[in-house]
Amino acid sequence: MDDQLSRYRQSIDNIDAALVYMLAERFKVTKAVGELKATIDLPAADPDREARQIERLRNLAREANLDPEFSEKFLRFIIEEVIRHHQQAKQDSAV
Repeated sequence: MDDQLSRYRQSIDNIDAALVYMLAERFKVTKAVGELKATIDLPAADPDREARQIERLRNLAREANLDPEFSEKFLRFIIEEVIRHHQQAKQDSAV
């Protein structure tokens, strides 16, 4: 029983590590997007794109048997952080 629990926990740890690295990569790209938006004077937020992304991830969640509400909350959390970064990039480029 302890061996099985240990294997499950190791799998969870590996998945968590992969999530962290994937988020880091995602934020590298969104940082570049924020810098580009600041350079060409686009707003930090894009509500139409956000809505499309949320719907796309809700559909993916359903296909993966994951709660779509959870996936939406998770994505909204990420989007809020990305927008904050984009706003900061815009402020930094104005200096």
